[in-house]
Amino acid sequence: EFLSLCKDKEKKHIILLTKVDRVSNERVLQKLGEFNKYADKFSEIIPFSVKRGGATKEILLNTIVKYLPVHPWLYDGDILTTENIRDIYKELIREAIFEKASDEIPYESDVLIDKIDESEKLDVVTASIVVEKETQKRMLIGKGAQSIKRIGKYAREELEKFSGKKIYLDLNVTVKKGWSKNRDLLENLGYIF
Repeated sequence: EFLSLCKDKEKKHIILLTKVDRVSNERVLQKLGEFNKYADKFSEIIPFSVKRGGATKEILLNTIVKYLPVHPWLYDGDILTTENIRDIYKELIREAIFEKASDEIPYESDVLIDKIDESEKLDVVTASIVVEKETQKRMLIGKGAQSIKRIGKYAREELEKFSGKKIYLDLNVTVKKGWSKNRDLLENLGYIF
């Protein structure tokens, strides 16, 4: 199936072999060997695990950068991003959920930035993590709020790295049954149709 995606020889294709943390190293090597016979169809194959985090992300990003074309700046070099700060904060908090929550939760959750109060030295960010089920809410919060504290700490550190300021992050978990299938709720979360 993936071969149909690799028809254009002019484009560089990178294959990401995901969830390698769930199988033995021998199985990963076996899969790499199976893909090796198609090596002329892609530029690189990377074993990847979200659970193992940093090192594999770094390898993926460095590999992608290696194949990006060099071209003149599209924006002034001093502009960090054209993205809205709310969207960036939302994605950083979502990343924290993927990093620190159990496997089944992140895919049925989203983040809504309720409010950002900015000052010179401290930003106060209030955000809601939206899930589909009450059980997911309980899992995200965790016993003694340990899970939400872990997610919040990781997210706050990422927000501080990005903004260069101290961040007070107030995370809430809300249940909105069927949010991922409800157009109005999706638009409220920032999805555009």
